[in-house]
Amino acid sequence: MTDASMDNPPPARARSLRQADANTRRRNAAEKRFRAYGMVAILTGLFFLTVLFVSIIRSGAPAFTRTVVNVEFTLTQDQMDAAESELFKTKAYSNLFIAALQGKLKERGMSVEFDEAAIERLLGKVGGTLRAHYKEYPDDVGKPVPFELAASSRVDGYYKGRVNRETLQDSRFLQLSDLDLVDALEEAQIIKQAFSWTFITGADSGVDNPGGAGIGAAVVGSFFMMLVVLVLSLPIGVAASIYLEEFAPQNRFTDLIEVNISNLAAVPSIVFGILGLAVFIQFMHLPQSAPLVGGLVLSLMTLPTIIISTRASLKAVPPSIRDAALGVGASKMQAVFHHVLPLAAPGILTGTIIGLAQALGETAPLLLIGMVGFVARGYPDGFVAGFTEPNSAMPAQIYTWAARADASFYEKAWGGIIILLAFLLTMNIIAIILRRRFERRW
Repeated sequence: MTDASMDNPPPARARSLRQADANTRRRNAAEKRFRAYGMVAILTGLFFLTVLFVSIIRSGAPAFTRTVVNVEFTLTQDQMDAAESELFKTKAYSNLFIAALQGKLKERGMSVEFDEAAIERLLGKVGGTLRAHYKEYPDDVGKPVPFELAASSRVDGYYKGRVNRETLQDSRFLQLSDLDLVDALEEAQIIKQAFSWTFITGADSGVDNPGGAGIGAAVVGSFFMMLVVLVLSLPIGVAASIYLEEFAPQNRFTDLIEVNISNLAAVPSIVFGILGLAVFIQFMHLPQSAPLVGGLVLSLMTLPTIIISTRASLKAVPPSIRDAALGVGASKMQAVFHHVLPLAAPGILTGTIIGLAQALGETAPLLLIGMVGFVARGYPDGFVAGFTEPNSAMPAQIYTWAARADASFYEKAWGGIIILLAFLLTMNIIAIILRRRFERRW
């Protein structure tokens, strides 16, 4: 019996489905580690994104404020006549302003001595500002008129912590004694921080006037440039994609075109800038530094991206849609434009807007064709002039400010980045809305 039991051992007990074996436990542990790694990667990305966002906001938010002096000034007719009879008229108006400002301080029990040079270092050419106002509005003579005068960038830096008494050295821009006047004006509640509309609506200024620099003209230049990119890139890119994907025969020639399109999508943007400089400016003699030329250059750069994304959207439409349309008697053209293209429209719009957003942030091609910050001295005179007059774009304007030595311009560069990011976020939100609006399910 012992031999029989050794020849026929009892059957092994069946394993329970609820009890994991060693291999299953190892697979489950590996899956948990993979999920943990993925979560760590996401949290790390969110951390660095938060750091970047906080850094941009903290560095760029001061650009949206400026230091101003609010003074209620009354100019009598006799004072105006006397100032106009002087040889140096703006100096006479400046002396009247100094006397009024000293009176305001004495009313509050303060006695601070300062001269015209100190006022010019703090507020610039006050006399010219006052004279221009009363020449334009003669009815304000004899009435108390509130003036909001922008302080110099050094005074603004003193308020924002870039300038302090310990590190300040006397110069033609600011002296240590001027800070006593600034402190007195602050105690008298005459000087304060205000929102800077000039930064949003103004144009670039000289290197000695960072407080008057604005990004408004560059925004207009970017707008006209993006109009050129949209009008050229969208129809040409979509038409080329439809032909290559739906109608072109599969041969070596079309294969060569597809390879070149893929290669062009990876070409550095500065190469397109060199091409635009050689073809559009030197050969075709189009106006230099104009948004028209910038739009043409960026259109060449954006076309490969739009073609690739459009072809991917057309490929995503199931072949059964085409077969069903052809089966009920539709022509090839009708099947593509009536059935395939509407279903691919969300992806096409998304790819187009992403391509436009990429073009909006390009700087190197614009610098090569002369769309630098200091060429934008104001707004164009009309719609057509917006395409042909010299102007700048937001990325080029930001680069120009960042390259200057004054810390105030560096602050402006960060503020320009905030506005540029706002435009990019707006374009991506529009892409999401359009995608959901035109999205169809099958």
